[in-house]
Amino acid sequence: MFDYLIVGAGFAGSVIAERLASKANKKVLIIDKRDHIAGNTYDYYNKDGILVHKYGPHIFHTNSKEVYEYLSQFTTWRPYEHRVLGSVDGQLVPIPINLDTINKLYGLNLCADQVEDFFASKAVKIDRIATSEDVVLSKVGKELYEKFFRGYTRKQWDLDPSELDASVTARVPTRTNRDNRYFTDTYQAMPQYGYTQLFRKMLSHPNIKIMLNTDYKEIIKDIPHKTVIFTGPIDSYFDYCYGKLPYRSIEFKFETLDQETFQPTGTVNYPNEHPYTRITEFKYLTGQKHPKTSVVYEYPKAEGDPYYPIPRAENNEIYKKYQLLAATTPNVYFTGRLGTYKYYNMDQVVAQSLTLFKKLVQQAPEIHLNGNGHKKTTLQS
Repeated sequence: MFDYLIVGAGFAGSVIAERLASKANKKVLIIDKRDHIAGNTYDYYNKDGILVHKYGPHIFHTNSKEVYEYLSQFTTWRPYEHRVLGSVDGQLVPIPINLDTINKLYGLNLCADQVEDFFASKAVKIDRIATSEDVVLSKVGKELYEKFFRGYTRKQWDLDPSELDASVTARVPTRTNRDNRYFTDTYQAMPQYGYTQLFRKMLSHPNIKIMLNTDYKEIIKDIPHKTVIFTGPIDSYFDYCYGKLPYRSIEFKFETLDQETFQPTGTVNYPNEHPYTRITEFKYLTGQKHPKTSVVYEYPKAEGDPYYPIPRAENNEIYKKYQLLAATTPNVYFTGRLGTYKYYNMDQVVAQSLTLFKKLVQQAPEIHLNGNGHKKTTLQS
């Protein structure tokens, strides 16, 4: 008998599995339909011996000391600050937009105060910020919106920014200084030996068993367990009874090149002129020394593995129906990006699972918690 059956071996499932096994002495079974642990952060050495991320680049960054120290139990870190350039008007310029971006793009020599005035002169006055288009127009105006945001967003989401929740473009700041780091979090680093090795250590507790290449629906009735923690798409758990929640997927195309480097920084975005959104070169991320280099091109698409919940009001209404259904389903908890239909970063997923664990062990025996932390009463048989 397992105390917990956890569906999904990514961060959401693995973190809570480790906590339940090591801190609460619970017996845990993790099931994953893929042939590996680590979820979308899975990395491996390709046939040329270069460490690559199978599902696109994953760069760790957080302001949470708790999350950083928790993960530090399972890895040493390589300090790394990610930098991104955008291919705009035939030039490579820093993203997020900063002082150097404006000066290079327009052939100017502005200082910080002057670029702030520049943005203000371009900004469109919008009384109520409701969409991603509103966010950008109100900060930098129509021209920069067209150059940097509209095309990229249309490729990434297959929607115009005017059709997307404001949270999408609000994730990308605009700066008046020369800070060209993509993230400004307190902790920025990469696992020294990769994410997969981190997960191997995280899941090495003797109380944890792992089943890969397994569809949980085919075996869940045959394996005795008390509680389910589900990190897959919440709509799939309930057989899409309220309809499918829409996601965006990505097709990854890898190339290994017989040269030491391919581009001047880890990632180059292509907002406009190509069908792909970005190219990432892994050696910048991993620090690996190798005479060859590997890159990945990302082509967004509608079908495929669900990567990005699409943040629109109508989708959130569908999710709320599933959320209510989840709250009345005894001994089942939903967590993670897919389980709670939220566009979370890695550190937010880790924090969510750490929080769920704390609540699970603190509650009275007859009380359980769903993935959003709301209490619900377990039905007694």
